[in-house]
Amino acid sequence: MKKILNDVEAVVDEMLEGMVAAHPDRLRRLKGTTVLVRKEAPVNGKVGIVSGGGSGHEPAHGGFVGEGMLDAAVAGEVFTSPTPDQIYEAIKAVHGGKGVLLIIKNYTGDVMNFEMAAEMAEIDGIKVRQVIVNDDVAVEDSSFTSGRRGIAGTVLVHKIAGALAANGASLEQVESVANKVIQNVKSMGMSLTPCTVPASGKPGFQLAENEIEIGTGIHGEPGVERTKILTAKELAEVLFQKVNNDLNLQEREEVAILVNGLGATPLMELYVLHYNLKALLDKKKLQVVDTIVGEWMTSLEMSGVSITILRLDDQLKTLLKQEADTVAFKR
Repeated sequence: MKKILNDVEAVVDEMLEGMVAAHPDRLRRLKGTTVLVRKEAPVNGKVGIVSGGGSGHEPAHGGFVGEGMLDAAVAGEVFTSPTPDQIYEAIKAVHGGKGVLLIIKNYTGDVMNFEMAAEMAEIDGIKVRQVIVNDDVAVEDSSFTSGRRGIAGTVLVHKIAGALAANGASLEQVESVANKVIQNVKSMGMSLTPCTVPASGKPGFQLAENEIEIGTGIHGEPGVERTKILTAKELAEVLFQKVNNDLNLQEREEVAILVNGLGATPLMELYVLHYNLKALLDKKKLQVVDTIVGEWMTSLEMSGVSITILRLDDQLKTLLKQEADTVAFKR
């Protein structure tokens, strides 16, 4: 295992300290926790938005803390849910009087721990709502979850819910728009190589030199098939077909697309895949209103990609394009 670290037991702590040291004007860390919050949190009169999960998916989630997205992100150990007490501290830190929305990826540990934290906060009189992102169309159940997994589509939930919260909307309105995104966003990924969790010191799975895995999860969970290496055109067709089977997009519908690298995929290759994906959307006569390409929801040093497609209406389109200013995402 080759990684730039000191102690596998300290990797999350040192990463968080490094983020705050790099962006002291934007972020602060709650003392004694793994919580990063906006420098100005809580923002009075605004719904607080909290997300998080296991570390190893950077820039998710700490990179999205800031104006127009998250008010706090809670980091667990690598690929491990944060504990309820950490999430509870995040909720208290961002509560500005209008309640707090929790955006949760659909993994069993995350769902359970965020729900427990919400119950703790409500005992304190803080109004809390929760939404669960389940955008991965690859598999219905996995070793990490019951139902579909939450992957890169979560970033678009952060963006749109965060925009509406910044506009002064109520907790119920922010929850509603987050659920609208969840209902209309679908994703699917693939991997060329595995990743290595620092504490284990070995790859999470094995692929032959001429193999790829279609439908892999962001923790290296199994996908739907292993196949020989595909061209970018073939790969775009496989991923788009599966996503569109769920969305059932019609001619002239407006969409946003997100092409997401998993940690070790060159930007050049992401743009090659985007070129081929865009050709498929054009052939279907879909109107691409917004395109986001880069690394947003990674899996340590895994080489691979996921595509996300969001069906838009006027509200979602406006909120997606609204200004945001975070460490990792700016508009």
